[in-house]
Amino acid sequence: MVIAVPLIGSWEGKRNDPYLDIVGVPTVCYGETRVAMRRYSDDECLAMLNKGVREFAEPVAKCTPAIANRPYQLAAATSLAYNVGVAGYCKSTADRRFDAGDFKGGCEALKFWNKAGGRVVQGLVNRRAAEYRLCMVGL
Repeated sequence: MVIAVPLIGSWEGKRNDPYLDIVGVPTVCYGETRVAMRRYSDDECLAMLNKGVREFAEPVAKCTPAIANRPYQLAAATSLAYNVGVAGYCKSTADRRFDAGDFKGGCEALKFWNKAGGRVVQGLVNRRAAEYRLCMVGL
């Protein structure tokens, strides 16, 4: 999942000190919400990102076997899951389209996830566009 790490890291951004995200969720490092909220070093943040990407990529590949051996599509889907959760991704239109063999349609469906708190957020529009571009590589 080497491809997914820089993509996710660039969109999540890194903040060594805890903060509240756009919808009020306590967050630290590269979008981590499942760890103690304290100050982390750069190395600790990068280690968490690498571990987190692996932890998200495996269930994404299991719920969408059609992309398990398609690194660009898997990286894009993993980025979405890292942002919205595996459960959300695995119930998504993108998942269904990928598994139906509609890879371009699956990539297009990544763009549907552009809201936070019920409203369109330009940062999410931009992130989904980057995921889409990566997803389309080789198709």
